[in-house]
Amino acid sequence: MSAAHSLQQLHTLDHAADMAALCEVLTDCVAGGASVSFMHPLSHAKAEAFWCGVANGVASGERALLVARDGAGVIVGTVQVVLGQPENQPHRADIAKLLVHRSARCCGLGAALMLAAEQCARAAGKRVLVLDTATGGGAEALYERLGWQLCGSIPDYALWPAGGLCATTIYCKKI
Repeated sequence: MSAAHSLQQLHTLDHAADMAALCEVLTDCVAGGASVSFMHPLSHAKAEAFWCGVANGVASGERALLVARDGAGVIVGTVQVVLGQPENQPHRADIAKLLVHRSARCCGLGAALMLAAEQCARAAGKRVLVLDTATGGGAEALYERLGWQLCGSIPDYALWPAGGLCATTIYCKKI
């Protein structure tokens, strides 16, 4: 991660500039082909509705929202730790929506966000993390480099943003 970037956990999502930046990051990732639950083109209204739902989860303590900011303080990356789990899985958390704006890639933000997510989960008493990612989408090498264990893949799991089926790869990590 470059010195011009900083990481932060958001406990609320009540700043209009942060909401706009998160919408831009999500929209940019979808436009770039990332299979992250949305189809291209992603409207601003749909992106904002998604982030409002995330804000509700953050407010209830069900999820943690971590962001990476550039030197100007604008959010250019994000990841979530889904802390709320079924009662028989209090030791586990899911990692969701690792997103880095295409203009901010290749400077270590993805790895920095993942390490911060692990630290956040550990601080919340979690010991096992799980995530899924589009097979062949580019994030697999990052997760493996960070010590995540490949569990397997599910064919035809979702659609790419422009259409066409893609598999998902499941990873886990004990922390």
